[in-house]
Amino acid sequence: MRVGKQGKGKRFKAKVADFFELPSDVILDLPRLVLTGNQRLLIENHQGIIEYAKEVIRINTPIGELRISGEDLKIILITQEQVSVEGQIDKLDWRERGEDN
Repeated sequence: MRVGKQGKGKRFKAKVADFFELPSDVILDLPRLVLTGNQRLLIENHQGIIEYAKEVIRINTPIGELRISGEDLKIILITQEQVSVEGQIDKLDWRERGEDN
C-alpha cells in the first residue's frame, strides 16, 4: 500500500510537533473544540457554517463536518477563526472528508 504525499506530510508535521512539543492542532491544521458542560461550545479553526437552525448547526472544518444537535442553539460569536455556540447541546457528530452519508 502506497502512502500519498499528503499522508507523508501530515506524519512529518506530527513528528515535528511532538519533537518540539508544539500543539498538534496548530501544526496539523486541526479544529479545536472546547465544550463547557452541555451549554456552550467553542470551535476554533473552522471553515464556515453549512447549516444553522435552532435544533442543528453544521460547521465545516479542515478535517470534515461537525454537526451540533440540541435545543435552542444559537451562534453567539463568529470570527474568521472561531465559532461559539450556546444552547442545550445534546450531541456532536463528525463526518470526515470523503465520507458518504
